[in-house]
Amino acid sequence: MHTKEDIMSEVELILLNDTGNCTLYSIQFATESESEYERFYSKFIEDARLNPDLLRIVQVVDRIADQGALERFFRYEGKINDSVVALPVLKSKLRLYCLRLSDTILILGNGGVKNSRTYEEDDSLRGYVLTLQKFEELLKEGQRDGSVIITEKTIDTDKTFEI
Repeated sequence: MHTKEDIMSEVELILLNDTGNCTLYSIQFATESESEYERFYSKFIEDARLNPDLLRIVQVVDRIADQGALERFFRYEGKINDSVVALPVLKSKLRLYCLRLSDTILILGNGGVKNSRTYEEDDSLRGYVLTLQKFEELLKEGQRDGSVIITEKTIDTDKTFEI
């Protein structure tokens, strides 16, 4: 019997926006037509109750593109040894999970409605965080084997990752 963890999925890194101060990426599963960030956006753009929270997050993402992925924009969410953060810091029902690699590189993930005290208590939120944690491990492995080059502002790879 296979569990979900046994099934590998192919993901690739997608460039969303490259401004002077921050390079924004997302990841996209081979089975999906949109990146994880686009899927997050699509999920809530038509939701009248959550749309204001979504638009607030989009505004913060735009500010990050202009000013950089500065720590003050984020809430730390993952484990001590990873780079998982969440938007927004302000009171909101929505959480968007990201990998903040530096002030100049941000990988936008997916997210959802936070109804529990912690992301660990919600299966879908935990899944988004675990995906980003695993992707960060794969980026580090790629850096070690030379298939991923992370500069001050970019992640250079033509690799497809197995999550």
